[in-house]
Amino acid sequence: MSPRRRSKPQTRSALVDIAARLLADEGPEALSARRIAAEAGSSTMAVYTNFGGMSGLVREMVYEGFARMENYFSHVAPTGDPVADMALFGRAYRHNALTNPHLYAVMFGGASLGGFSLSAEDRQYGRFTLSTVVECATRCIEAGRFRTGDAELVAHQLWTAIHGLVALELGDYLIEPCDADRVFEAQLTSLMIGVGDTLEAATRSVTSSHARLATEIEPAEPAPVTERPAGDRTA
Repeated sequence: MSPRRRSKPQTRSALVDIAARLLADEGPEALSARRIAAEAGSSTMAVYTNFGGMSGLVREMVYEGFARMENYFSHVAPTGDPVADMALFGRAYRHNALTNPHLYAVMFGGASLGGFSLSAEDRQYGRFTLSTVVECATRCIEAGRFRTGDAELVAHQLWTAIHGLVALELGDYLIEPCDADRVFEAQLTSLMIGVGDTLEAATRSVTSSHARLATEIEPAEPAPVTERPAGDRTA
């Protein structure tokens, strides 16, 4: 393995998190190898050794954000109540955003990427994280809880609805009496009813998913940052 391909997961993780924070808080003008390396306590060479340059680092922020979300999704264990599982995916999505707000802002373009443009392949990488949600929607339909229809569309409805709420929450727009927690719980129930579940069943499933957040999602540790395949990197 060449020196350029060697990396320390701790250093890579620090560089990604620091760069995402700087980009979200101060904009693209704050993104420089010197500034990022200084805050990470490393040399500027670390940026080039680990990512091949600044554009590679920005792309890594996007990929890492989705990787962390996918990691939380992987901790949603399928149960006999697929609607509760679906609600837990919504909770996992929100938890990831609140736990990694700087990465979240970069993932969806909430922070300017400083001249870096996501490719169609990059966006497809993000969409791929929905695959387990689509599978869960299929189980909800097969169980007769959701109307017969397009499971992928159901997954996208959940994604767009929760994403909108999280964006408002991160922007501090949701305050009492319609604070984020209250709106989120009501939204989850409404989403399940909207695709065919009954009020009673949806309420029961959404309520049961709440306790699972603390046992299945919150304890999940982020996967360490590792090198992407060569084809996913920008020199």
